[in-house]
Amino acid sequence: MMLKKTLLLMLVACTTFAVFANGEGERQPKPESEWKIALVPKDSTNAWFVRMEVGVKEFAADSGLNAFQKGPAKTDAAMQVQVIQDLIAQDVDALCVVPVDPAALEPVLGEAMDKGIVVVTHEASFQENTMYDIEAFNNADYGAFIMDNLAKAMGGEGEYTTMVGHVTNASHNEWADGGVARAAEAYPNITLLDSEPRVESEDNMERAYEKAKELFKKYPNLKGVLGTSSKDAPGVSRAIEEMGLKDKVFVAGTGLVSECRPFLESGTLQYITLWDPKDAGYAMCSLAAKILRGEEVADGLDLGLPGYENMQFAPGSDKVLIGSGWIVMDKNNMDEYNF
Repeated sequence: MMLKKTLLLMLVACTTFAVFANGEGERQPKPESEWKIALVPKDSTNAWFVRMEVGVKEFAADSGLNAFQKGPAKTDAAMQVQVIQDLIAQDVDALCVVPVDPAALEPVLGEAMDKGIVVVTHEASFQENTMYDIEAFNNADYGAFIMDNLAKAMGGEGEYTTMVGHVTNASHNEWADGGVARAAEAYPNITLLDSEPRVESEDNMERAYEKAKELFKKYPNLKGVLGTSSKDAPGVSRAIEEMGLKDKVFVAGTGLVSECRPFLESGTLQYITLWDPKDAGYAMCSLAAKILRGEEVADGLDLGLPGYENMQFAPGSDKVLIGSGWIVMDKNNMDEYNF
């Protein structure tokens, strides 16, 4: 009788506490009520990541888990490393990270995994020190989607260039590469600017504006800019308006309604493409919780929200999970999105 009672107590303990390992380290068991899931964005003040925090808070409310967001005060890889080091010191159980520079984060994320901390990334398909990377969509396909919208605005002809937040940003460059490939295969009358095929906005609207003005003065035949950072489209649009180039020069790319509204309303900016960062934040936390519980991660993974309910591994990868979450907005549907 005593043996049966002991076995029963052991069973209850196993259902109440989770022991997890990531292949690098192992941690002591904790009840779910003590888990700490931290999401580290590129920049805590950027409107995109302010919106992402809404998803983190929604996940915390829905799950009852302690999930929170903490990021650097600006988009800076060294500052992001420091935030992650501080969270490791606080003994978090999971880190969900949107890297500024994936290569710069490899050592600190490796340290986290060595300590048994679950690591999940987003917009970092080449990150080595992560358990899984979530992408809202296939990056090359998203870049092609942006190009389709830019080509439509350009009338199917003209010279264009690509703009990225940082040349070290993996996803931005994959989107730009996807756009270039799409133009080459589908738009024979659209050509890439040879002398400056890729420019850097530093994820900064003012810098995108200044860089666009330089480009338009230097290259009078430039007709289009394919942007990737959420700051590119509004920054370039401002330059187009100030230089009197509306209906002559066009921009398409990722953007936020809150920052692009006046340009969409005026017609200077015809399209912005994006996915909802709120959903990405929720999805990362949801995946981290599943890993902490020891649940299987496989094709068809459901993270509990549209666009992430049938996640598939990228071909040849056992780390990169792809959803189907992109959307396009113009002046006709922009009021449907409040961020």
